[in-house]
Amino acid sequence: MPAVPFPRLDGGDVDPWRWHLAITAVFAALVCWRLGIPSKIYFDEVHYVPAARKMLAHLPANAEHPLLGKSAIAAAIALWGDSPVVWRIPSAVMGVVGLFAFGRMLWWAGHIGGHARGRVASVAGMVLLATDFAWFIQSRIAMLDMVMAGFAMMALWLVAAACALPAGTPVWQRSVRLALGGVCLGLAMGAKWSVLPVVALVGLFAVAARGLTGGRAAMARADLAPFPGVSLVEILFYLGSVPLIAYVATFFPAFGWSQNAPSLIGLPQWHTYMLELQASVIKHHPYQSVWYQWVGNWRAIWYLYENVDGAQRGVVLIGNPFSMLVGLGALAWCGWATVRPGGRQRWDTGLVVALYAACLMLWIVGAKPVQFYYHYLLPGTFLMAALALAVEDLWQAGPRWRREALGIVVIAVGIFVWFWPIIAAMPLHKGAMSYEDWMWLKSWQ
Repeated sequence: MPAVPFPRLDGGDVDPWRWHLAITAVFAALVCWRLGIPSKIYFDEVHYVPAARKMLAHLPANAEHPLLGKSAIAAAIALWGDSPVVWRIPSAVMGVVGLFAFGRMLWWAGHIGGHARGRVASVAGMVLLATDFAWFIQSRIAMLDMVMAGFAMMALWLVAAACALPAGTPVWQRSVRLALGGVCLGLAMGAKWSVLPVVALVGLFAVAARGLTGGRAAMARADLAPFPGVSLVEILFYLGSVPLIAYVATFFPAFGWSQNAPSLIGLPQWHTYMLELQASVIKHHPYQSVWYQWVGNWRAIWYLYENVDGAQRGVVLIGNPFSMLVGLGALAWCGWATVRPGGRQRWDTGLVVALYAACLMLWIVGAKPVQFYYHYLLPGTFLMAALALAVEDLWQAGPRWRREALGIVVIAVGIFVWFWPIIAAMPLHKGAMSYEDWMWLKSWQ
């Protein structure tokens, strides 16, 4: 059987799914490489692995967060045993799946409104996200963030596809994607509340787009954007009721706790208790930071730095020093591309800007007193989407600009390779002072 060649990135409107699969496979291999090192609980695993063990014993566990992420760790332990590799399997799986979904989301987003973009953006975006440090590091640690982010990317993929399917597509195909997207939004909330701005914006986009195209007739007519054939009532059900139902379902394991178990009727009161617990964490942490430090990429978190598993090892969470800063310029360009005169306004750039701003605003106005760089995971993800869209625009500008477009991706990968030892817990052969090779800023120490 002849081999199927990879399509050229400038080869017209051909789905680059083979590129997506190849990048996902490489990322999966990197994530799974020595996933069990360090062979001990490190950083916030100290909260979530013991919580998973308690859940298996039907005991209350880490009540300040929703349950799905901890339930996933508990399920992995029940299936495959209590070991470091197993603790991290849920994050690894969702990191890999989420990266693929991110690429598919960019591909479909480029087709919203009948356009034919997204090939270069989706491929470049996957590489940029895989090498932005945060997505990789969070895929290798037993925390809640990657379960949340992975389901969020799956939801955006499904909703973007439902919106961008060509005219004449059977209505049931849009409806199924919207329903599954709603389920994924609910599961993302069930892992961590950081995704709430994404949930709100998806629903707002659907309703606003229908209102703009249909005006007063939006409620009655179903043949309008953004989901032709699907009525507004159905949209509200798929993106409002379905996520709520899925979210409530993630609490079912707690109903069986042998002590202080919440009830279905008592969930509102339980959520008040969860909020009180989150607001009660006020003790200063040496690595805490605030939103403008995340945007400027000048405050790191050391997840690990010690002699463990026979060598000095470290894991430092910081953004890729190149792509995270260049991405800010790309974000500004996306904002301009959304509103520029001349009839070339774009949906995809506007949605990326809105998602970045909303996810960051949660932490600017939120009441959580102690915050960390990993809270920038979702804003940073949408920042990489903005950079990917800018790369595609450069690529499409003509051959003379393709070197610059490719250079952005190559530099991002090169810096990822340079930082690999200090983000992948590799042996550091200079001993305790090895970190100096990567500390470009004093604030990263």
